[in-house]
Amino acid sequence: MSLIDQIKAIGPGAMVAAAFIGPGTVTTASVTGAQYGYALLWTIAFAIIATIVLQEMSARLGLVSEQGLGEALRTRFDNQLVEYISIFLVIGAIGVGTAAYEAGNIIGGAEGLATITGISATVWGVLMGVVAGILLFTGRYKLIERALVGLVAIMAISFVASAVLIGPDLNAIAAGFVPSVPSGSAYVITGLIGTTIVGYNLFLHASNVQERWDGPNDLREMRIDTVASIVVGGIITMTILVTAAAAFPTGTELSDVGQMAVQLEPLAGPYAKLFFSIGLFAAGFTSATTAPLAGAWATTGALGWDSDMKSTKFRAVWGTILGVGILSILLGGSPVEIIVFAQVLNGVLLPILAVFLIYAMNDRDILGEYTNSTVANVLGLAVTLVVVWVGVQGLLGVLGVL
Repeated sequence: MSLIDQIKAIGPGAMVAAAFIGPGTVTTASVTGAQYGYALLWTIAFAIIATIVLQEMSARLGLVSEQGLGEALRTRFDNQLVEYISIFLVIGAIGVGTAAYEAGNIIGGAEGLATITGISATVWGVLMGVVAGILLFTGRYKLIERALVGLVAIMAISFVASAVLIGPDLNAIAAGFVPSVPSGSAYVITGLIGTTIVGYNLFLHASNVQERWDGPNDLREMRIDTVASIVVGGIITMTILVTAAAAFPTGTELSDVGQMAVQLEPLAGPYAKLFFSIGLFAAGFTSATTAPLAGAWATTGALGWDSDMKSTKFRAVWGTILGVGILSILLGGSPVEIIVFAQVLNGVLLPILAVFLIYAMNDRDILGEYTNSTVANVLGLAVTLVVVWVGVQGLLGVLGVL
């Protein structure tokens, strides 16, 4: 496969990267860089490897079985009670969860535009929500994919440019890939991993590969797309951390990532502010588009509804998720209680999804010769243990134990 063909293969994986590099990731990476400097770059590298392992399995499941992950969960259990529990978890953690986070996605991107233009983030937020809705309503997968791939490219250029302009310490960057756990950093390590390995991306990937490719013959293109896109996503996250680490003395407390762009201007000039703001907008818009899409695929699959992007029920699900985000902005806040509920269910669901994936990837009835190798199973189990740790840490944090 030529380089041009490899570039043309980029698509569904880029949507996964677009989904996990949202305002939450920008915030977490910025806060980490400001507090701990370059020391936790290794965490992002690890999270990227773990994400590739799980996303490749999810995409392979979708491509070979021609089922979305929600549909696979619903149909693989004979026990009706277990089936109902799985449906509740999917709708609660993915459907409600994406709706709860949607306001943050939209307002995060809007803050980037507000920093550049001086126009209220509320105005930009509503406008972003409407544009995202129009894009999704077309039901044209290729158009949506191309738009998101373009925005990922904009993110990459913007955040890399801001990192270069700030003038990072290259030796400190290299040292940051040597694993270390600074005092008090366990919580942000959990955050960095948790914002990269995202439960709803497993649903998104299992479904969107079916929109792009036809079956097992396209597994090579899928893997190239998955690895390349997620690595690029990881590099973007790293550049955000590097920018914050270079811009602020270690130990700095960042309270508002939207103000980080403003704080960069006196340190690295107006272009650093511009690039970071554009990157923040792209991160918000891509997540505001992919979250409703993932929520719709997960919910319709779990309930056995038509998952066609132009079907009424599919549009109703993503429309509800997007509508919750826009309404939250107009009301001047975000649904905190729902976010807490979603975080709790996500903490429970992600380990279950990881275990189910490994189970499904060894089922010859649905995958035939494309089941997991021994190496894939070992890697999958290792990632699952980490996911369980992240889930437990997240739950303890939400419950106020940590």
